[in-house]
Amino acid sequence: MSSWPDTRILDLFGIGLPILQAPMAGPNLHELAVAVAQAGGLGALPCALLTAETVREQVALFRQQLRAPLNLNFFCHHPPVPDPAREAAWRARLAPYYVELGLDPAMPAPAGTRAPFDDAFCRVVEELRPEVVSFHFGLPEPTLLARVRAAGAKVISSATTVAEARWLAERGCDAIIAQGFEAGGHRGVFLQGEDISTQVGTFALVPQVVDAVDVPVIAAGGIADARGIAAAFALGAAAVQIGTAYLFCPEARVPAPHRAALASLQAEDTALTNLFTGRPARGIVNRLMREQGPMSASAPAFPLAGGALAPLRAASEPEGSGDFMSLWAGQAARLGRPMPAGELTRTLAAEALARMQGGGAA
Repeated sequence: MSSWPDTRILDLFGIGLPILQAPMAGPNLHELAVAVAQAGGLGALPCALLTAETVREQVALFRQQLRAPLNLNFFCHHPPVPDPAREAAWRARLAPYYVELGLDPAMPAPAGTRAPFDDAFCRVVEELRPEVVSFHFGLPEPTLLARVRAAGAKVISSATTVAEARWLAERGCDAIIAQGFEAGGHRGVFLQGEDISTQVGTFALVPQVVDAVDVPVIAAGGIADARGIAAAFALGAAAVQIGTAYLFCPEARVPAPHRAALASLQAEDTALTNLFTGRPARGIVNRLMREQGPMSASAPAFPLAGGALAPLRAASEPEGSGDFMSLWAGQAARLGRPMPAGELTRTLAAEALARMQGGGAA
């Protein structure tokens, strides 16, 4: 479609529709990325929970089905310093849940598994040469970033404040994702620690970022229908990134308790929580969030908090319980429509264009 009011992202990435599928660790593997890319959007693969070999396998599965631009997403956090006392206090706080579920509170628990972008991941990028590489929690150190650019990738990253957007633009990002407070999953915050009290909503953030930087801006957070897309363009964005709306698609690997929560009135109640990983992330409020947080100073640093929760989830999820699992979702979850991801992408684009061109209230 050539009638979009801003085609900079279409031209930059070589895609047909200004819709980016948000990389969502867990539910999102090649099936979702393929479906979105086939429809003309930008598919993404979240790599922070994957090994280098799994990234290679997933990209190969994507490339076997189509030749289209692909976004590989990585985290840029700094590995935490082990804090045995904090870990022990966290385990003690969770001990009553272990007892309730018939588990030994002293049983071994896995370590946090989210890996930051490093030399090994960079070698995967150099080998696979994805068209786009996106980062969360800032950018990797300059030497690694230079190697990513040398591999031919366009580089984008998330900003949750105008200051973060300027920081990213000064370091050469080709486009910036303006992540509003409404967004599901992890906040991309990286300049102000984990203070969420000053985080900005999408409607206030996007136009300020547009005014502050010269590169195209991608709006993210609370965008799940044509009205949100049209609003993002009205605010100066050149594209949108959509996450939660894609969780309703059959291609998303969403666990049954998570899918049930998304489809219920419970999805109206989301909050930022650090209980599941150690960093603020938005999810549907569940028992653990009500009883322990949702923000708790007791939670170990990212990504260690999730280790002690893993046995609780493993014991409760088979019974259909989402009490101890992260139910990531944004504030617009109730706007989700169950349909195949490709159909959703095309429908959202067509409805948004119709709205922007005055062709109805789609």
